[in-house]
Amino acid sequence: KIRSSAPSQRGKRPLLLDIPHDIVELSHSENCIQESKRRTTKNVKDIQIPERKAVPLSDNGICTMQKIVSEHEERVRKLLSKPFQIPIPGYKLSGRVLGLRLPGPRRPLHDPNEANALIVYSPPELSEHDRLKVDLCKQLVHVVVDPILCNVLRPHQREGVKFMYECVTGKRIDNAYGCIMADEMGLGKTLQCITLLWTLLKQGKVFKKIEGMIEFRRKYETPILRGQDAAATDAERKLAQERLSDLVSIVNKCLIRRTSALLSKYLPLKYELVVCIKMGELQTRLYKNFIQSDSIKRSMEENDNPKKTGSLSALAAITLLKKLCNHPDLIYDKIMEKADGFEKAALLLPPKYSTKELMPELSGKLMVLDCLLASIKTTTNDKIVLVSNYTQTLDLFEKLCHKRSYNYVRLDGSMTIKKRAKVVDNFNSSNSNDFIFMLSSKAGGCGLNLIGANRLVMFDPDWNPANDDQAMARVWRDGQKKPCFVYRFLSTGTIEEKIFQRQAHKKALSSTVVDQEDDVARHFTINDLRDLFKLEENTVSDTHAKFKCKRCINGIEVKGPSEQSDCNSDLSDWRHSHNSRHLPDIPLRQCWASGISFVFHHRSHEQVK
Repeated sequence: KIRSSAPSQRGKRPLLLDIPHDIVELSHSENCIQESKRRTTKNVKDIQIPERKAVPLSDNGICTMQKIVSEHEERVRKLLSKPFQIPIPGYKLSGRVLGLRLPGPRRPLHDPNEANALIVYSPPELSEHDRLKVDLCKQLVHVVVDPILCNVLRPHQREGVKFMYECVTGKRIDNAYGCIMADEMGLGKTLQCITLLWTLLKQGKVFKKIEGMIEFRRKYETPILRGQDAAATDAERKLAQERLSDLVSIVNKCLIRRTSALLSKYLPLKYELVVCIKMGELQTRLYKNFIQSDSIKRSMEENDNPKKTGSLSALAAITLLKKLCNHPDLIYDKIMEKADGFEKAALLLPPKYSTKELMPELSGKLMVLDCLLASIKTTTNDKIVLVSNYTQTLDLFEKLCHKRSYNYVRLDGSMTIKKRAKVVDNFNSSNSNDFIFMLSSKAGGCGLNLIGANRLVMFDPDWNPANDDQAMARVWRDGQKKPCFVYRFLSTGTIEEKIFQRQAHKKALSSTVVDQEDDVARHFTINDLRDLFKLEENTVSDTHAKFKCKRCINGIEVKGPSEQSDCNSDLSDWRHSHNSRHLPDIPLRQCWASGISFVFHHRSHEQVK
């Protein structure tokens, strides 16, 4: 390499002694390595900068530079730092110790003597002698919920937080660290769980894993379910009752159950109406043609193989029937393809049948919905939520809105979370002109708060009653100011009523453990499955007929339900309407002639006068 002829000089003193040490050391190291290749030096403490003449600084210059650096650092720190107000009243110490555990005796994180304090754990009282021996750094102290959370909890929510804390810390059952919160919707389970988690995070212990399901199924689930079967022997029923009693005694220690009746203190009246609607003439012909087809008969054979080419599984057949109950348009493609079960269905369609233009008259439920929307629009200023399990049904709702010039919004699985929140907020606004909120139960059945509406139509049922209950709870929630009306549409005598009946059976099964009520639930059998494909034509309600109701004689409800009953009671304890006379909802009365055959209805609580 060719070296520069420029001379290098050593400064008489180090430059900028107060610059950061890592920079000085790095510069010094690099220079020494380069210099060692050229010559050996004895004064290794001198800083040597090759190829540049160093400008020595006087003592005054160094002091001036240090002052400039210090002033600059202070100026930048002030710009970057933001004022912080210490939230603790009367706090005198430095902000540097905030969040640090201070030395000394253990003490509660929050004051247990403060007004409205929620204490979830209190240490045992100690005698004077025990207090002398206790280690102050390990002594037990009160666990107090953060006042910021505590002050917004309602009485039943405070009870729930305390209950859950006692369960998960093993205070209720030895060596058991879990609980079940079986509250109904709208009681603030989310807020209670957040409060519990925050309290445990700041003041909790280490937990233990719970056991698996194998032992539970062997000891409880299997015997109880066998005993509830209609064909169970006396011995199986006796064993089931014993195991159920054992399970209830255990569960009651770690399960808290409150019904939505508690909300009656804070919310307006809610009316639930189960509306049975006769299918349209075309629907009935297509329905009978499908269930009488060879494909359905083959799918019900005991040795049928669903994977076999040309066969139709029972589940696929159920889905097609549910769609047919909504509107023939939803199965039009299957009819044109002559799919299994629809080989001859095209002959039943009217001439020039088309799905481009919606015809509500071809569906009993859609015809009633069309009339109901018109009545609500013209006689009230209410908003309404329309819920379905199928996005294809939401497409029909959109066509109906265009046909009647209704303003609407739609929420399904294709909408982003960010846009979803904006749409919901806008709909709930009093300035919004939207009349209808269309909702896919799969995409928005949980968590949405649609208090801008006070009416909701559940257009088709789901096998899981919890899914329907979640969807129907969107309007009767905290913040609602108007009386609410929740309608459940069922096609009379069809598979929809069968599904609804099984929902009631599942709820009854749950109530045997949770509410300790008499068991009425039964298992599915082959005969049950076959019964799903039977159309009950000569009935106003297949569900009411199976009750063998003693309060109704010759189509007249001669005796009302008990005064203690409400919409959480068994359906047999609801009001049964064979005509529109006693319906609590005026718009629904006006729609009776559109095809309604029967209505179950009840209120959430007794109205305070």
